[in-house]
Amino acid sequence: MDNNSNKNKQFFSFKIGKYNFNIKRNLLILVLLFGIFITLSASSYAQEVSSDLSSSVFRLHVIANSDSKEDQALKYKVRDSLISYMNSLSMNLSNKEEVINCAQNHIEDFKKIAKDVIVENGYNYDVNVEIGNFEFPTKTYGDISFPSGYYDALRVKIGSASGQNWWCVMFPPLCFVDVTSGVVPDESKENLQENLSEEDYSVVSENNLFVKFKFKIVELFKNFNFKLADK
Repeated sequence: MDNNSNKNKQFFSFKIGKYNFNIKRNLLILVLLFGIFITLSASSYAQEVSSDLSSSVFRLHVIANSDSKEDQALKYKVRDSLISYMNSLSMNLSNKEEVINCAQNHIEDFKKIAKDVIVENGYNYDVNVEIGNFEFPTKTYGDISFPSGYYDALRVKIGSASGQNWWCVMFPPLCFVDVTSGVVPDESKENLQENLSEEDYSVVSENNLFVKFKFKIVELFKNFNFKLADK
């Protein structure tokens, strides 16, 4: 027993000159350092992608008065009217800044359109419309997914705004697709690809296993950062 123990010690440690080397300890240190390197690299990658996406995307966020069937149906009617109006305004705009400026200049129009739809459907809810930087969960549009994070958005709150949310991407224009089919047309994907870096587009398009892995890295570290921020 003692002989085997001594042999193991001799196998896992040796001496060169005045320096002692322990293979087990050194391997453990290498594994630990490698883990730290991978963690820092993944975190840096996630932060870079999240920042790039946040700076490239402008979203629409509509919040229903409640989760009742009627309030949810009203939310979709408000959404459709706002998307139709925004589409008419932004069809000739080519970047996010122009779209945000346009939305800001017509924010009272958005409010009036939403209010008119609410009244036309027999309700008297108030409506609040604002442009800001808001937290969003992960959202998938067909085979296009955006990781959770903070994004610039036009937010529309109907009544008490305690119902389920609906959101889409106003720029690049993913709102203006058939929201009932769950399919993003190739034309919309091309528009998205033109306005995102190659790396960012590969993350949101999720077209292979490696890309899905990168997307999960972004998700993991964004969620971790949110938890730290909450604390």
